[in-house]
Amino acid sequence: MTNKKSRFWTFIFSMIPGAGEMYMGFFKHGISVMALFWLIVAIATFINLGALIFLLPIIWFYSFFYVHNLKNLPDEEFYAIEDDYIFPLKNTSYSNVGADVLLKKYKKPLAIVLIVIGASILWDNLIGFIGYLLPNYLYQAFWNLTYRVPQTVIGGLILVFGIYLIIGKKKELEQENVSDNYEEPDSYMDHFGYQKDAGSFQDMADDQTQPQHPALSDHGKEEEI
Repeated sequence: MTNKKSRFWTFIFSMIPGAGEMYMGFFKHGISVMALFWLIVAIATFINLGALIFLLPIIWFYSFFYVHNLKNLPDEEFYAIEDDYIFPLKNTSYSNVGADVLLKKYKKPLAIVLIVIGASILWDNLIGFIGYLLPNYLYQAFWNLTYRVPQTVIGGLILVFGIYLIIGKKKELEQENVSDNYEEPDSYMDHFGYQKDAGSFQDMADDQTQPQHPALSDHGKEEEI
């Protein structure tokens, strides 16, 4: 059962990803966060893929602030929260991001990530075997080529992406300046150089609507025209 607990112990347990959620009664959410955190540590250590480590601070801060946001919720909102895994296994009434939906929606990106990880593991194992077959100077040249070229390509892509963002922002600012400097005419007639004169228009309208009476003689009879 979820329940608000001591602020001191909430802070202490929030320092460990997943522990704060479990302390407050959200066991499914806490276990999934903790399992994800240590699973990344195990994978990064086992396959020697240090790039995964950058995910750990993200998970830690997510868990830390999630716990303290729960602690500061009003009682009615706090007790209304349902305990579930960080990625629900299926869609629920309050979440449409179940694991089945995520797998279908991001199937191709997930496959690419798995292929890259598998290729990295395979290459790390092959590079050591190749070192026994080649002379030392050839192995060093081969290793530098395979290690430096990907870094160079990634650095170049980051540089190109940064330049693209700068150019796109510059074009956006130029378009905003052009739109700010353009003054739209007040009306269709102003566009063609006419001056609006409400009085003259009103006089013309009155003349057209005024009834025409026949001229009367001095004796009050109508004169024939």
